Amino acid sequence: MTVKEIAKMCGVSPSTVSNAINGKSNISEQTRNKILDCIEKMGYQPNYFASSIRKQNTKTIGIIAEDIGQFSTADILESAMACCEEHGYRTVIINLRMYDKWADTWYNDEKKLQSVMSPILSELQAIHVDGLVYIAGHGRSINCIPENSKLPTVIAYGWSSRNRFPSVVPDDVAGGYEMMKYLISQGHKRVGILSGVEENLHAKARLLGCQKALAEAGIPFRPEWVYYGDWEKPSGVLGAEVLLKKGVTAILCMNDLMAGGVYDYAHENNLVVGKDFSIVGYDDQVVTEFLYPKLTTCELPLREIGRQAADFLIQNIIGAEKAESYEPVRLPCKMVCRDSVLNISDSPEEEDARGEENN
Repeated sequence: MTVKEIAKMCGVSPSTVSNAINGKSNISEQTRNKILDCIEKMGYQPNYFASSIRKQNTKTIGIIAEDIGQFSTADILESAMACCEEHGYRTVIINLRMYDKWADTWYNDEKKLQSVMSPILSELQAIHVDGLVYIAGHGRSINCIPENSKLPTVIAYGWSSRNRFPSVVPDDVAGGYEMMKYLISQGHKRVGILSGVEENLHAKARLLGCQKALAEAGIPFRPEWVYYGDWEKPSGVLGAEVLLKKGVTAILCMNDLMAGGVYDYAHENNLVVGKDFSIVGYDDQVVTEFLYPKLTTCELPLREIGRQAADFLIQNIIGAEKAESYEPVRLPCKMVCRDSVLNISDSPEEEDARGEENN
């Protein structure tokens, strides 16, 4: 049924039917009841979507995820959706499946990226979404959204190219700083760093935080004590072998998967984590529940990233002041202390380290 059909059945104009549906007071009670009775009898449902398009406000937000298979995406997506629902917005979810299609070969391949993004953006604009949250699979500069786009957009877990759009990211510099500072507080001066891919922005930021903590404590940074892995568990095994042979007393891993590889190396070589050497991870992934002793790590604020990204977007949509450029919002990462770090402040290893520094 349409408004016109209801109007014809009741012998009134379509505008009168619309007024009755919307509770307007400029019609008689008798006419209103007649229209509402007809609507109930005929099972008419107003087309709210069409109405919202006419009003240029669909109360719908598009959320594009590069790949929901990424460990970081699910929590960001869930909390962004929850925030939208709290504000009365529906969500349309698009999973680009970029990692599933092309693994890690597409980051700088504009042809691959635009082959997926261009039709998706056109579709979202065609259904008149009010705004867009773009969830990156990992932290990097995002430039796949046209700079002349008039669609309000916020990027989560990535940085907007040239700060064109607002972005919400974890504060990895502070996270790396806190993890290294904690190891130093436990007496560790010989700390090996098991990094992710050298050019990765997360790895660069976390390493910068580690260097800051070392400098603050007056401990020289040793580049030879940095092993660059690939974020996967096997590189943790290889990195552990290299770093432990250099005599480090602790290993700071830039993610929990590589930390799992360090645990494997320890098991295969009859070493005890938390006794023969210490280790910390990063991310607080599910894998930490299966490691023994329990892994001290750094929790990413994924749910808060999703919530703040959605809230930022909604405030923009409802008329908050817009800017020409935006500095990224950096959210703190929380250290989770468990059982994988041994305090060696008064141990022989600490005395040896002091002697080496004095020499």
